[in-house]
Amino acid sequence: MGHIATTSGGDFSLCAIERPELALETRDLGKRFERPAVEGLDLTVHAGEFYTLLGPNGAGKTTTLRMVTGLLKPDRGTISVFGIDALTDPIGARRIMAWVSDEPMIYEKLTPLEYLAFVAGLWAVDSDTAAARARDLLSWLGLTPNADERCERLSKGMRQKVALAGALVHDPKLIILDEPLTGLDAASSRVVKEVLRDRIRDGCSVIMTTHILDVAERMADRIGVMADGKLIADGTLDDLRRQAGSGHASLEDTFLALVARDAAAA
Repeated sequence: MGHIATTSGGDFSLCAIERPELALETRDLGKRFERPAVEGLDLTVHAGEFYTLLGPNGAGKTTTLRMVTGLLKPDRGTISVFGIDALTDPIGARRIMAWVSDEPMIYEKLTPLEYLAFVAGLWAVDSDTAAARARDLLSWLGLTPNADERCERLSKGMRQKVALAGALVHDPKLIILDEPLTGLDAASSRVVKEVLRDRIRDGCSVIMTTHILDVAERMADRIGVMADGKLIADGTLDDLRRQAGSGHASLEDTFLALVARDAAAA
């Protein structure tokens, strides 16, 4: 919560309420392909927050995250990551971000240990720190027995965990995940969720898209709902229930009501 700052003489006539630090802020963000994919998106994620972005297929969620991470260039708007302008200083922004997609993007001829050493080298993490982090991450994710096995021989769930370890090895402040639980078995999903909770407790921020609504309901501090490239609702689950109207107890009911209301208003 913000607090009031006063002048040294105790004069309350000049005071300001400090705003929470923002991990991510977009303003008027837009991207068009054959049709608008994202339109004038204003989105904020606070430091130390788990934020989940929901929406039907084609809502613009993945396009938004790809613009934030620098994989897509926006047509308009601004992106700020912990105060760094991600469009004018993309390398600076990427140094404090991590990106994990629904399909593991790793070098499959490398072992998990080799891959983590490679990624750490890209971010200029010193070798001793990188080795210690790699050991901790592989242990955390249950991959120690597979540390020296080529990634091409691992299951999709294991490769997804290697990709997550690679995203975390440079100790990012903002983790961005696009459907990270897709295709994972229950045990692997639980491990990934525990890792994300631990990172939040350590002060990291997470923004995640998912179609698994009960995961969003249990894990998110705040939830954003997108439809047709726009953010149509945003807030805690209680906030969303109020926006959807009475009679919507679960996140699924609330989400469907918000999307249906937006479609009817279009």
